[in-house]
Amino acid sequence: MDIILWAVLIVVFVIVEFCTVQLVSIWLAVASLITLICSLCFDSLSLIGQLAIFVITSAILVTTTLPLIKKRLNKKHIATNSELEIGKNATVIEEINPDKGTGRVTLNGVDWGAVSADNGIIPKDSIVVVKEIISTKLIVEKKN
Repeated sequence: MDIILWAVLIVVFVIVEFCTVQLVSIWLAVASLITLICSLCFDSLSLIGQLAIFVITSAILVTTTLPLIKKRLNKKHIATNSELEIGKNATVIEEINPDKGTGRVTLNGVDWGAVSADNGIIPKDSIVVVKEIISTKLIVEKKN
């Protein structure tokens, strides 16, 4: 009976893994396989002993392999289009004034809402440098 339980759990965990593709249950499937092998080799192993093997094996597999997998999955960050605009020059087409809530710039032919990084007023036709992008607003500084 115990052998059937572990065989069914292997199949269930593998199916869950195929459905999620997130390496969520692969460790549980391997732990179930190891427990199945132990239950076949040691006939006197009780269900509690088998559960202990399953829990310990799962914990060991997760703690040893998860950091390795995370390291491989942490790929170099690829900048999005908007992140590539940071550091570029833009032209103020509407005065940037935090008191009035105004401010527009043009950057590479695209019209953006803009706010001053230091909450100062930047007059129209000034050249500014993009410091940050938050949502659809450019945070800019007047170019010296």
